[in-house]
Amino acid sequence: MLNTALSLMMLTIIALVLGAIYLLRRGGATKQALLMLFLAMVLGINIGIWTLPDASGNAPVDQAK
Repeated sequence: MLNTALSLMMLTIIALVLGAIYLLRRGGATKQALLMLFLAMVLGINIGIWTLPDASGNAPVDQAK
């Protein structure tokens, strides 16, 4: 179940970045585009926290199973 959630988060990051690029190129809604990029960054950090191993070599995603 956690792998599905992480996959959906990656797809959301892609959609947010593409949507922000579209908004910035269109010339309007700059504030919303920047907020979309910020949310994509937060989601990316979340994925990193869950998937990157700690000093002992264990990733939290492996321990949650």
